[in-house]
Amino acid sequence: MLRFALRRLLQMIPTIVAVSLLIFVIFSVVPGSIASSMIADGRGANDPKLVEKMNQEFGLDQPVHVRFGKYIWKLAQFDLDTSFRTRQPVITMINERMWATLKLAFAAMLVAVVVGVPLGFIAALRPGSLFDSLTMISAISGLSLPQFWLGLLFMYLFALTLGWLPSFGYGDGGLRNLILPALTLGVAPLALLARTTRAAVLEVMSADYVRTARSKGVSSFRLVQGHVLRNALVLIITTIGLQFGSMMGQAVVIEKLFSWPGMGSLLIDSVALRDIPVVQGCILVIVLWFLFINTAVDILYAIIDPRISHE
Repeated sequence: MLRFALRRLLQMIPTIVAVSLLIFVIFSVVPGSIASSMIADGRGANDPKLVEKMNQEFGLDQPVHVRFGKYIWKLAQFDLDTSFRTRQPVITMINERMWATLKLAFAAMLVAVVVGVPLGFIAALRPGSLFDSLTMISAISGLSLPQFWLGLLFMYLFALTLGWLPSFGYGDGGLRNLILPALTLGVAPLALLARTTRAAVLEVMSADYVRTARSKGVSSFRLVQGHVLRNALVLIITTIGLQFGSMMGQAVVIEKLFSWPGMGSLLIDSVALRDIPVVQGCILVIVLWFLFINTAVDILYAIIDPRISHE
């Protein structure tokens, strides 16, 4: 198991290098002069001396391969460079926003797991029933509705009409400000988890070993606990891992919609300001988060089914 975990962690390194190269290349070929765009209101943007001075200050006058080498060297030292705009270390700016994004992602995933998995499980135990039909209709609707539209709907209903919750902002970081963005972000994974859980449980219940156990008189409770649940967990955990891993990326729109001061808001603001080091740092952190969650899911597979660690 330890060798399997170490192997999966080492496999992340080439991926991280490839993603770093891709991010660097994309922002190196962005049209226009970054130095010119940073001059306030465009004044002096056509002054070659001023532009050259700024390019030298940020190291933008160096060849691409030299800048990439320095970029990778800094990454190896956990240095995400310095913001063009604020002159702050990028890692400091991300750390200031990270907790808000993680809080939102965990809350949304908690809603999705606590509601979605039981709904799908109960629907699978009663296939073709009214509950099953309503659950699947709701799941399809949850997957079909755009998140920003759903957020506006929640905002109008619970904040403007009923006045139960604040419509936007972080406030003191309490539960009242978290509920609406977490619900909005959690609806899509909730719907997907409900459908996936139902499909996984139905597939396991139709397996030969389940029919054999049932024919031997095994009670429904022991059948579900000993055979169905454990074997259905692999697919359920896969879905949870993929959704949780992509949660940071999905939170970008929700954070901007609800004025949530997380990494998503920082990313959008930095794109608008052409603050390339901050944009690169945010994207890299989002990718690292996705890789880390997927590696953790693979290790959980091996714990649930030890055969996986020997494949």
